[in-house]
Amino acid sequence: MFTAKDGDFFELEEDDFDTVLADDIEFIGTVQFAKPFMIKGTVRGTIDATSDLVIDSNALVSANITANRVLVKGRVEGDITAQNLVFVTKKGIVHGDITAAQVVLEPGSVFTGRCIMTQRHF
Repeated sequence: MFTAKDGDFFELEEDDFDTVLADDIEFIGTVQFAKPFMIKGTVRGTIDATSDLVIDSNALVSANITANRVLVKGRVEGDITAQNLVFVTKKGIVHGDITAAQVVLEPGSVFTGRCIMTQRHF
């Protein structure tokens, strides 16, 4: 069961984020952040974060990701490591390994890789 904190994560709108990578932006390199971040465009490289990440429905991320919680609505090609949660929505696609305390794959989502469940960090 999700906690209230997790539920809030799913209700975040674009306006709730300090930083949003717009849908017409392609970024190549390393992205580091400490506050919630939303990707609507394309990222190629590495994402290293201590906060939450939302990959929006039309986003393409070709990167290995480290974050607190990751919500995948778009496409990820790379490994995802999360301290707490990885949630792949019914339209989300992940081609890579997922390591997290909690992993949710909605019916209809696509996942190709290995899943490793770790101890949850609070």
